[in-house]
Amino acid sequence: MVPHPLSTPLTHTEVVEAAARLLGTAVRTPLLRCDALDAATGGRVFLKPECLQRTGSFKFRGAYNRLSSLSQAERDGGVVAYSSGNHAQGVAAAARLLGLRAAIIMPSDAPSLKVERTRADGAEIIFYDRLTESREALAATLAETRGATIIPPFDDRHVAAGQGTSGLEVAEDLAAMGITADLALVCCGGGGLTAGFAIGSGLPTIAVEPQGYDDVGLSLAAGHIIPVSNPGPTRCDALQTLRMGELTFATLAAVGARGIWVTEAEAARAVAFAFRELKLVVEPGGAVALAAALAGTVDLHGKTAIVMLSGGNVDPKVFADCLAQS
Repeated sequence: MVPHPLSTPLTHTEVVEAAARLLGTAVRTPLLRCDALDAATGGRVFLKPECLQRTGSFKFRGAYNRLSSLSQAERDGGVVAYSSGNHAQGVAAAARLLGLRAAIIMPSDAPSLKVERTRADGAEIIFYDRLTESREALAATLAETRGATIIPPFDDRHVAAGQGTSGLEVAEDLAAMGITADLALVCCGGGGLTAGFAIGSGLPTIAVEPQGYDDVGLSLAAGHIIPVSNPGPTRCDALQTLRMGELTFATLAAVGARGIWVTEAEAARAVAFAFRELKLVVEPGGAVALAAALAGTVDLHGKTAIVMLSGGNVDPKVFADCLAQS
């Protein structure tokens, strides 16, 4: 396929091609139902638990699709990625499976669990200060020095297409059951998963972000990209993206997606709900879509909805705090 510029929306064909590369390697996560969730929302909700994916999040899909698409010359140079944890783990695992060298630039305050898991897959870790240093600039310098290929966390066609295979699976599973969904709620940071899911599933898609990091929602409403301003602390470390990508904006704008946000308390309650009612461990950033459903931020009464659980790599103390506060 001839590469498209990032300003051109992602295509369904790209997602289908990614699914072929991931077949037999990525986990085909199921659709789950929960009576308590239906009762709480007044709708019929199907959960897509990407917390059960390899490395504990959807990020493996995009990382493996991107790395498996590299030329031999690019593979020889290795890869460089930047991430607070889930993309780091996805790239590290994919690199290990494909026999590639990987260096990951991670914030110094990244959860220790994510750092340990990334290192366990053989990746080199380089820390930076997310408030004073540019991870993109560090990655560019490192890649130039080593002759490596940068693997962006979301603003990359192969990465977003890989994430979109989760949506493709949802569409196939719903069709097999003879069910038509009305909408999907998807956890959103830079928009790679949300954009890919929208294209792969064909469903009306709502991006769900943490309060204070709702740049995707603001950008889509304004018609142009608006970066996060004055970011504050959040438990949703996986979603602390300060600016959505050109590709993700173009794709989400093309499908008419919109964004909403949830509070820290709502995200914590969703983590606790997933543990108590679903028997699943979900990180705060991976639970924001569920939080929106439970809080009634989107009215699901009488509707059939898909809710993404995007990751389960939660620090034990954060997890305990979420359970205690809900």
